[in-house]
Amino acid sequence: MKNFILKLTKRAGKDLLNFFKKDNKLVKLRATSKEAVTKYDKMIDRFLIKEIRKKYPSHNILTEESGFLKGKSDYLWIIDSLDGTGNFANHNPLFSICIALLYKEELKLGVVYAPALEEFYFAEKDKGAFLNGKKIQVSQISSLSKSYLVYCEGNERNRNRFSKLLASLYPKVTDIRKIGSAGIETSWVADGKVEAFFTTKIDPWDVAAGILLIKEAGGKVTDFKGNFWKIKTSDLLFSNNKVHSKIAKLIKDL
Repeated sequence: MKNFILKLTKRAGKDLLNFFKKDNKLVKLRATSKEAVTKYDKMIDRFLIKEIRKKYPSHNILTEESGFLKGKSDYLWIIDSLDGTGNFANHNPLFSICIALLYKEELKLGVVYAPALEEFYFAEKDKGAFLNGKKIQVSQISSLSKSYLVYCEGNERNRNRFSKLLASLYPKVTDIRKIGSAGIETSWVADGKVEAFFTTKIDPWDVAAGILLIKEAGGKVTDFKGNFWKIKTSDLLFSNNKVHSKIAKLIKDL
């Protein structure tokens, strides 16, 4: 199963790269990046579902493009075929493929592949997190003033709410940046490139793989109230653990 998910993700990434920067018509989608769905999202989605169904016909599958496909198993695949569609459409290399495998609602395997960056992240329950085969861990920075944060508004449509979140955090940290792919943002927390990532009303296919990556790299993931992640749309905070409580205190009521 581990080898299957690794090979499958790499094949999907190769297909995306074959079309990256080749379709100038996609650039017009930049103005509606939140709602953008390209033919490549759907193409990769169909490919992944087909291959999983062929190999594991009884498994459940949940994807951004196809929704929930019921099976007769305790296994569930959660997939975002193209995370960062707006970036991809705008010829920006910050996009990824996210695949997680759960068994009885427990995360077992997670992959985030950013093919244009040549960054392949993989995590296995109780066996660690890896970037291109090398073990990774979260940042050891514990000072909020020395921390870099990344963010994504997810499905949040209330810009006033998100402005309050930014205003509560930005004066306290070194910098806050937006990448445009939750898969990459969670992976960068796991790899110690940033100390934390926060997002609102995020869907499970955007973050399931990244949650396992961060936990296996020594980090922490909760909602804004401190509760552990469940498979639903929610507000989430991902961190190196050392700054988690400090950030949570600032945003828990927003």
